[in-house]
Amino acid sequence: MYSQGRSSAMRTAVSAILIVFLLSVQAQAARYDVGGSSGWGFSTGNWASGKNFKAGDILIFNYDPSLHNVVEVDANGYKGCSSSAKAKTYSSGKDRIKLVKGKHYFICSFAGHCGGGVKIEVNAL
Repeated sequence: MYSQGRSSAMRTAVSAILIVFLLSVQAQAARYDVGGSSGWGFSTGNWASGKNFKAGDILIFNYDPSLHNVVEVDANGYKGCSSSAKAKTYSSGKDRIKLVKGKHYFICSFAGHCGGGVKIEVNAL
């Protein structure tokens, strides 16, 4: 009976350590509302400037889907405000995108919007 109690206590301790570890890893990921309280739109401008993004962080794009969308493009698409057929397009108005390490480029593909500033570049470390 003593060994069963000891085994049970060991399993409980290991479970507790695992839970603390998972919570600490999850707590390290930041959530960012793109554009702040104004959301994704023409006021987004330099929103990403000065922020330190990390792999695992989540970008939350809030917008009216009848007015905007979010397209993840490559560097050329960002510079030229264009997207390819392979580009991932989001259109829910409440898009959540988890960052992986590296540069990410997002634009709105509605006519004139990207050129008007509805685009961001993010580098996740």
